[in-house]
Amino acid sequence: MFPIKDINRSRSFPLVNLLIILICSAVWLHQVSLDEEEMNLFIYHYGLVPVDILYRPYTLITHMFLHGSWLHIIGNMWFLWVFGDNVEDRLGRLRYLVFYLLSGLGAALLQTIVSFLFGGADVPMVGASGAISGVLGAYLWLFPHARILALVPIFIFLTFVEVPAVLFIGLWILIQVFNGILTLPFAHGGGVAWFAHIGGFGVGYLLVRFFYRKGWYYL
Repeated sequence: MFPIKDINRSRSFPLVNLLIILICSAVWLHQVSLDEEEMNLFIYHYGLVPVDILYRPYTLITHMFLHGSWLHIIGNMWFLWVFGDNVEDRLGRLRYLVFYLLSGLGAALLQTIVSFLFGGADVPMVGASGAISGVLGAYLWLFPHARILALVPIFIFLTFVEVPAVLFIGLWILIQVFNGILTLPFAHGGGVAWFAHIGGFGVGYLLVRFFYRKGWYYL
């Protein structure tokens, strides 16, 4: 399933969410302006390489704003656009920014642990997926019954279907867990950082209740 939009109107303008999307997009445009050697150096310098984490701790943050392909950034930014505005609306702008970064940190730490245990600790990790997974966890906790208009494959056809957020996001996290376990023996070769998705989702789902106070409004 791929989300088209959520049927869940936000009460405020998602300033921080939009800024994150713009920053990630600007960094990606810079990346594609580099030649292959420069691109590799850029990714190794600002991407998260677990074995170098003590020497370059800033990569715990910077890796969230890098991406590996057009499909990678478009998919990530679309998910953030669909789900992030409502979470920012409920948390407030400053709290949403802190929440987003903490979700990304949690995602990075779990993926780092897995990399050390199963291999791949020298492979750079890039992408906003972990932090966005935290946003999905928060959305599930805040709006379990919101409707998501999704593009769903039915046999050989693609169909637009409205599904509750609990079903859409629930299936999404099950896929992450299944793929994470399935590909664990091959983690040393890189690929999708499934455990970053799982870690970010778990942190976001647990953390959101400490950032959200019902009936409170924030700037």
